[in-house]
Formats: sequence, structure tokens, C-alpha cells
Amino acid sequence: MNTLHNVLVTGGAGYVGSVLVPKLLAAGHKVTVLDWFLFVPVVFEEFSQNSNLVLIKGDIRDEDTIKQALAGQDAVIHLACISNDPSFEMDPELGKSINYDASLQLFRLAKEMGVRRFIYASSSSVYGVKDEDKVTEDLSLEPLTDYSKFKAMCEPELLAMASETFVPLVLRPATVCGYSPRLRLDLTVNILTCHAIEKKIITVFGGDQTRPNIHIDDMTDLYVKTLEYSDEQIAGKIYNAGYDNFTVYEIAKMVQEVVGEDVEIIRQDSDDKRSYRVDSSKIKRELGFETKKTVRDAIADIADAFRAGKVPNALTDPQYYNIKMMQQEKQPA
Repeated sequence: MNTLHNVLVTGGAGYVGSVLVPKLLAAGHKVTVLDWFLFVPVVFEEFSQNSNLVLIKGDIRDEDTIKQALAGQDAVIHLACISNDPSFEMDPELGKSINYDASLQLFRLAKEMGVRRFIYASSSSVYGVKDEDKVTEDLSLEPLTDYSKFKAMCEPELLAMASETFVPLVLRPATVCGYSPRLRLDLTVNILTCHAIEKKIITVFGGDQTRPNIHIDDMTDLYVKTLEYSDEQIAGKIYNAGYDNFTVYEIAKMVQEVVGEDVEIIRQDSDDKRSYRVDSSKIKRELGFETKKTVRDAIADIADAFRAGKVPNALTDPQYYNIKMMQQEKQPA
């Protein structure tokens, strides 16, 4: 039986982390969150009296902050990063310093300080554009952007540190979708749902491009499970994590069907013909992990949140759009 009780989640107040952390607490873990807390600082307000949750506001590039956060940890789930291409391209030096340099420092210090398991959130975008219908973990990595390139470069650096006492695992998630207390509306499923509700019009650029997706509940369930698997099951492994691959137009049609209300779809030409696909059969075969929720579920969850008044000023508030928050903040507080 695993005894990975103390868990550090970097970027734990972000889109994925704010759904993951309550699940880790419910599973009995003591959780430390290291985050800039640029987004919705009250995201964990309901847990303010929970002694099993420790919040550290700090910069992941700062060695002393990292050492403070790592002290006594059994496992790390490393989510912190500049998390999409536009945000990365706005300040490439900042992006590299966080997504690559700070990650390597975190890997090294985690091993030195006795962390026993390290879960790295890479990205399915590391493959680039592939002709193969089944984009599996053994295919070559041909990242098209700096964001994807540095994700790919971190993977072998972490896996090379594997030992009997330090168990690394790399996950390559598809694009996450669905409602979160720290909602992002710069992700395909989420933004199309937002426009359907707020504008009653969905504009699709191109539409034949394929995108892989995974519901945020499935992705966060998987992170919790990574602390339950045996060392032998996951040591040094790489897994894709996705639900299914749909064209952008197919996603728009699903949004139209779920939201209803006479939503109109407008198609416009696009120079971006890139299609991304991932095959997630390996993680099902080896770990028994299967997704339980669909893209339609994600659309419905977001629509319900809008109707419940949980997403005010969706088209104008920078907090829902990483690039806008980056432009507003420029540097961490």
C-alpha cells in the first residue's frame, strides 16, 4: 500500500488544480499548493479551516520558495507553467524560465529532498502534427511551438532521474475542458460554449482541424490515481490522457445541440489547418484508466455554471483568459 500522504501541487490554484486539490483532500492527502495566485485568490476559501491544506504564494523560479514547499513532501504533481502558446509567445524568456528552467530545478530539488513520486503534466501537443490516425506514445516528438518544445524537453530530464527511491511519471493530457472554479475560456470547448450562451453565435475558423479533449473531472481523477498506483506500474512511464478527437466543427455542433436557444454557427476560412490527435489506449491497457465523462458533459457543465451566475462578465473579465491576465500582470506579484 502506498503512503504518499503529503502532496505538493504546483500551480494548484489554476484551472486544473482548483478541481484537483479538493479531490486530493477528500482522498485523505495533506496538500500544499504553490502558486502565484494571480487568478481568483479565493478559490480555496471553503477550505480555509482545513488543516490539511497549506497555501504558499510564491514564484516557482525561486529556490528558497521551492525548498520551503518541498519540505516533507512524499509526492509532487507539477502543473505550474505558462499554459498556452499565446501567453508563452508574449514573453518567451519568462515562459522558458518557468516552463523549462524552473521545472529542471524543481526535478532536482525534489529528488534531493526525498520526494518519492513525481507526476509531470506535459502536453499532447508535444507530438506536433502527425499523419498517423493513432498518435501513440512511441511516436517522435515534433513540437511546433516553444510551449510544446519546452514541455517535450523536460520529459527526458525528469525520467533520467528515476531511481528506486524517486519514481517519475509523465502524462501528456489532451486539451482539458469543463467547469472549474478558476474557469478558463481560452480553450476550444469552453470558449465555444461561452460564445453560444453569451452571443448566440459560434464562429468557427476552418473547422476541419481535429482537437483531442478530456473532461476536467477525468483528468483530475487520473492525477489522484497516480498517487495510488504501485511504483512498478508507473515508474519511468509516459502516458497520453484523452477522451476523444473531434473536429472543431463537430465540437461546435455539440455545443449548439446542448445549449440550444437558436445558436448560429458561422464558418470562416482559416490559414491554420493543423490537426492534433492522440490515442489513449495504452493507459487503459496498462493502468485500467478509462474516461467517464464526455465533451458533451463538459459543455453541459459550463452551460449550467453560466445559468447559475457563476461566470459573470465572461466576455470581458481578464481572469478567464490567460493571455489577458499575463498582459495585465506582466510579472508575478
